[in-house]
This record gives sequence, structure tokens and C-alpha cells, in this order.
Amino acid sequence: MKPIGPLMREHRLIERMLALLERESKIIASERQADSSFIDKAVDFFEVYVDWTHHGKEEDIYFKKASDKAMSLEHRRIMNELIEEHRQARKLIKDLKKLNSLYKNGESSLLNGISTAIDSMNKLYPAHIEKEDKHFFFPSQELFSKEEQNEMLAEYDSFDAKMIYLKYTELVDEL
Repeated sequence: MKPIGPLMREHRLIERMLALLERESKIIASERQADSSFIDKAVDFFEVYVDWTHHGKEEDIYFKKASDKAMSLEHRRIMNELIEEHRQARKLIKDLKKLNSLYKNGESSLLNGISTAIDSMNKLYPAHIEKEDKHFFFPSQELFSKEEQNEMLAEYDSFDAKMIYLKYTELVDEL
């Protein structure tokens, strides 16, 4: 397996969650209420799975190793755009989390803000995923030898193994 394989498989799960978020946005529009429990779970998914785990592997392993290679200016530009889009996604999730928290505390006027944050995520992520999959991952994999690819796959496994510990350490710290 190539190092882009696990990342692209993770993209498919992210796309499934985006479809659920899109459904929630439609419910908000038609029923004028949000399922704050669902939104809490979606936020947790994006914070832990997407940002910490998925973006973590991309930024801390794949992009870092790619940046040390003789990459074309076009691919370096795309990689920098992808990193910036990760920052934008973090902000959207942070905003959605805050809006949902206020909504749960009775601020029903925030429905439009919740819907806007969800719609912004559903606009950002599909284009972002396509850019990664088709315009960065496939062309950039040729930068790495078979040995380097195997090392990255091993690093992914180590990275993933730490995530459950980090998540629940954060939970205990919060409590």
C-alpha cells in the first residue's frame, strides 16, 4: 500500500460525515431547529478524527516529508493551500462548536449561524479533498522511494495509536 491510500480512505469517511451534515443543514432550514447532540458528535468527529488524526498525518508526516523533496513550484503551492484550508476548517469547527453550545443554552437565533458554518464546511471540504486526492497526492507520491513509503505507513500507525490516549487525556483534563 502507498502512503496516500490510508489518507484517501479517511477522505471517504469524511465525505460520509459531510453528507450527514448536509442533511442536518436541510433539517435546520425546514424545521427551524438543530439537533445539537448530532452537531456535538459531528464536531467531535472533525476535531479528533479529521483534524488531530487525519490532518495530523497529512501535515506532520506526509507534507513534512514532501516539503523536504525537490517538489515542483506548483505542487508546493498546492501543499501550502491545503495547509491553509486545514486552518480554515479548524476555524469553522471552532465556530460551529461555539454556536452549538450557545444554541443549546437557549440562543435559538443562532440557527442561521449554525447552518452557515455547516454549509461552509460542505463547500470547503469536497474541493479540498479533490485537490488533495487528484492534484497533490497522486503526483507527489513519486517523490518517495518504496522504503520511504513504507516508513510513512509505519509512522501513520504510530501516529494513530497515540490518538485515543490524547483524546481521553484531554477529556480527563477537561473534567
